[in-house]
Amino acid sequence: MEAAADLRDTALLTLKFKFNPRLGIDNPVLSLAEDQDQSDPWNQHRPRFCLLSKEEEKNFGFHLQQQLGKAEHVVCRVDPGTSAQRQGLREGDRILAVNNNVVAHEDYAVVVRHIRASGPRVLLTVLAQHAHDVVQAQQGSDAFLCPTLGSRVRPRLCHVVKDEGGFGFGITHGAQGPFWLVLSAGGAAERAGVPPGARLLEVNGVSVEKFTSSQLNRKLWQSGDQVTLLVAGPEVEEQCHQLRMPLAAPLAEGWALPARPRCLNMERGPQGFGFLLREEKGPDGRLGQFLWEVDPGLPADKAGMKAGDRLVAVAGESVDGLGHEETVSLIRAQGSCVSLIVVDPEADRFFSMVRLSPLLFLENAETAASPLAETKDHPVEDTVESSGLADSRQCFLYPGLGGGYGFRLCHVAGAPYLFISQVTPGGSAARAGLQIGDTVLEVNGYPVGGDNDLDWLQQLAEAEPPLCLKLAARKPEDLKAWISSKSGQDWTVASELL
Repeated sequence: MEAAADLRDTALLTLKFKFNPRLGIDNPVLSLAEDQDQSDPWNQHRPRFCLLSKEEEKNFGFHLQQQLGKAEHVVCRVDPGTSAQRQGLREGDRILAVNNNVVAHEDYAVVVRHIRASGPRVLLTVLAQHAHDVVQAQQGSDAFLCPTLGSRVRPRLCHVVKDEGGFGFGITHGAQGPFWLVLSAGGAAERAGVPPGARLLEVNGVSVEKFTSSQLNRKLWQSGDQVTLLVAGPEVEEQCHQLRMPLAAPLAEGWALPARPRCLNMERGPQGFGFLLREEKGPDGRLGQFLWEVDPGLPADKAGMKAGDRLVAVAGESVDGLGHEETVSLIRAQGSCVSLIVVDPEADRFFSMVRLSPLLFLENAETAASPLAETKDHPVEDTVESSGLADSRQCFLYPGLGGGYGFRLCHVAGAPYLFISQVTPGGSAARAGLQIGDTVLEVNGYPVGGDNDLDWLQQLAEAEPPLCLKLAARKPEDLKAWISSKSGQDWTVASELL
């Protein structure tokens, strides 16, 4: 039975060594399951990498828990027979990073958001409980232990379209993978962003690391006139080797992709938003939420919504795995403005084929479409009366794709200030350095703290960019104390299945 919700005029929404022919030497090729010397104390205290896949399951098979006010994200349960168990995730592991995003000291909700936004595959950097305890006792922090790839040093997802010279690459290999590409100068592969000397990891979302050369040739032939390659250049391969990090698809950045996610920002009009949300099966055979009956001239149509678009996220929150009623509730909870991330049928088929979430490539699209946000530190000019606040700073934000800034404000009843309650990963606010818990002191030069703040702030959507915020960060220990003083409840967060 189909489930549908008419959101046109009734809902209120808010926005072993292997020979490396490229190097000519025997080169150790590290894999995710590479054996390590467990007698080495340093190995025992190193982070591990777990590359999880949903495959036929609806989730990765682990439960995450955090003690609010503590920078710990703990795996409290691993379900038997799931990807999490097969890839070595263990109860008590602390999650340090999701893909290439360090989350060791992020808010619990941010960690969950990163994992869900990763889609069918995610790379977790984790630290065993005993190692975490040792590091905390010796160093007081485990942040330095979290390895990440440098800026712009990522595997690449490249879409190559044949021209008169074919795909524009040859393959250097043995009888079996791994394989390296030899590019034709000016050929299709080079134009699509494939770097010289790149190692070939996947073809159309399928790993070719264990393919024979005949299997690879057959796979390329079956691709027809266009193919999507996951590749790693020599610099990426070397850095992953040094960090003992797998060359994982969720780390990839997109180059010359045939499709991108779109961000639609809408404000409800007198006749509603003008679209219908319906649950049905997508090209991957899984149930999803699709947008239909887009009324001409109404906000959805003006924002660029097309009939048949698949809903990917609401206000930066992935809807992957959510049922129809949950998705409708999430939309309605936003209020009178809504920000939706969608993909058209072509993009939906593409991201289903490569088995990656469109949200992993939203940052690239947003960065290309708008100026980079900038952050400037300034000395404190005014005395901040709240003892839990640190030095102030100014952040300048430019609207991203679709016009949104990527953050949400929250007002505490009886308190003379506003604070940042949500920051969308990859958005303008995140790039400018906004963090959950930051207190807003000024907006565009006007001090915040009056009774009419909320009414006045609603007018900011029409203000000319950039948006200038003066913020004061709340110290973690004071934030914890402040939260406790406001509730008097046990702030242990219930575990969440991911």
